[in-house]
Amino acid sequence: MTKSPPDHADTGRFGPHILARAEQLARLSESEAGLTCTYLSAAHRATAAQLREWMRDAGMVSSIDAVGNVVGRYAGSTSAAGTLIVGSHYDTVRNAGKYDGRLGILTAIAVVDDLNRARRRLPFAIEVIGFSEEEGVRFSSAYLGSSAVAGRFDPALLRRRDEAGETLDGALRAAGLDPAAIARLGRAAHDLLGYVEVHIEQGPVLLDEGLPLSIVTSIAGAARYAITVHGSAGHAGTVPMALRRDAATAAAEIVLFVERHCAATAGLVGTVGKITVPEGTVNVIPKLCELSLDIRAAEDEVLQAAAADISAGSAQIAARRGVTIEIHETSRSPSVSCSPQMQAKLEGAVARCGVQVRHLVSGAGHDAVMFHGITEIGMLFVRCGNGGISHSPLESISAEDADLAARVLRDFLLHFSTSP
Repeated sequence: MTKSPPDHADTGRFGPHILARAEQLARLSESEAGLTCTYLSAAHRATAAQLREWMRDAGMVSSIDAVGNVVGRYAGSTSAAGTLIVGSHYDTVRNAGKYDGRLGILTAIAVVDDLNRARRRLPFAIEVIGFSEEEGVRFSSAYLGSSAVAGRFDPALLRRRDEAGETLDGALRAAGLDPAAIARLGRAAHDLLGYVEVHIEQGPVLLDEGLPLSIVTSIAGAARYAITVHGSAGHAGTVPMALRRDAATAAAEIVLFVERHCAATAGLVGTVGKITVPEGTVNVIPKLCELSLDIRAAEDEVLQAAAADISAGSAQIAARRGVTIEIHETSRSPSVSCSPQMQAKLEGAVARCGVQVRHLVSGAGHDAVMFHGITEIGMLFVRCGNGGISHSPLESISAEDADLAARVLRDFLLHFSTSP
């Protein structure tokens, strides 16, 4: 395991240190062609072991819990002190970027390391948590790690199977973890002082505005649907255009309807990420088309209205084209507001570090949503490079922005007990 550079805390150069560690973690991958680190794979377990070692080097008592979270505890100055969680996730999507999730963990470790080198204890304990699973890639269920710590893990998920047919229960046991112990991981709400997460923006707004950081006001609600369009097959050369019941062209019109409708409403986004024509053939009119739909909005009322409008609009398209349509909701998560108190504390830290205070809504989901209603939550966004691309090998941040994020987090922790 690699030790921390001996001089990074002395010089205050957090940024290069954080980026170097992100590069090192990226070498622990399921694929030689790029970074893939899915839940409980060999690469995932190696990443957890490395994070645990770095936490120990930073002066924390560290361990890997029953769901695979890496937990480092930096005790407060008194044994009765409450706990502030600083967390994010270390699993990735397939062919991922190096910083989604991991930036928050590495930043927190670097800041605690700095406090430890200065032999400084705060009047509360800090738990740095690298959540084991947030993306939902392997078992099609997100937030496995953070839901356990928040006391919201659904034991029914232990029966969920991956593409190879292995159950979550079996995968945990194969990794040497005890599924029965997950129920005991939930933190007591009365002990928690809050939850804070540092994360890349995963979008282009800060880059476009020339700003390095922003404070998250809320995490958008999301609803996902599976849409099936049923038409009639026919020969591509013999059925006149006016007599066709083409499932694919109806689906195409639905895609454009989603685009137009969402573009006309501020704060609303809609995406059709998958379109398939099962058993499609070049010379046959498609009788079936399947597509996905993802709708997101900062306000649940806007999301609900959009879902109803898109359903009604799709039904009208289907009727006019002589096809039938089925729409099934596959998942829904409500919008989550970040705590005004945590936003104020982050605002103070950003301002003291000499940066313009900017606020943004997060269109992506984060582990923070699991702690809503249990403790106060706050999030700090860090600017992305490369046009704001994320979930891609092109994902990037600068050492300067990583350094600034670490300094803001350090200031936030130092003033946490005294700021409003």
